[in-house]
This record gives sequence, C-alpha cells and structure tokens, in this order.
Amino acid sequence: MSVDLNEMELSELKKLQKDVTKAIESFEDRKRKEALAEVDALARERGFTIEQLVGVAPPRSRKPVAPKYANPADPSQTWTGRGRKPKWVVAALNAGKTLDDLAI
Repeated sequence: MSVDLNEMELSELKKLQKDVTKAIESFEDRKRKEALAEVDALARERGFTIEQLVGVAPPRSRKPVAPKYANPADPSQTWTGRGRKPKWVVAALNAGKTLDDLAI
C-alpha cells in the first residue's frame, strides 16, 4: 500500500493519524489477549491459575465509612474524618470551632 502523504489534505492526514493510532492500539490489545490466553492455558495445564503463579491476591472491597462530621451551614456536606480535611472543615476550624462542634 503506497500513499502519497504530500498530496493529502490536513483533514485527511489527521484522520489517517487517528486510524493508525487506533489500529496500533487494537493490534497491541489483540496480542496481549493472545499471550494471556496462552499463559492461562499453560497455567491450567499445570493445575494453577495465573493469580496463583504471580502472587496476585484478589482485590479487597472496602466498606464505606459513616460520616462523623457535617457542615452546620449545609448538612449535606459531610466528612468521615479520614483523608484531607474539606475546605468547609478548615474554614470552621480557622473560625474557632472544634471538630466536636462539627460532629454529627
């Protein structure tokens, strides 16, 4: 396939670039899936799963934490007390309130 890029319009070149990028990603994805299927078949043949061979644990699910603090000006804004303090908590603390004042 021979394409004269110098004769193409900008819009045609951009479409071609997009199509090539998509084709490369599709090719890599197909090859990755083929390799994974081969490895999976070999692992099963030997009586293992891929996860057992590479030592990957199944993902743990985290349970949601109940909120401990609420914004007095807008009770729909809550915070569990974990992670970074929301702006409304920082503002309340700077205004002289304590976390006990914001507790639900």
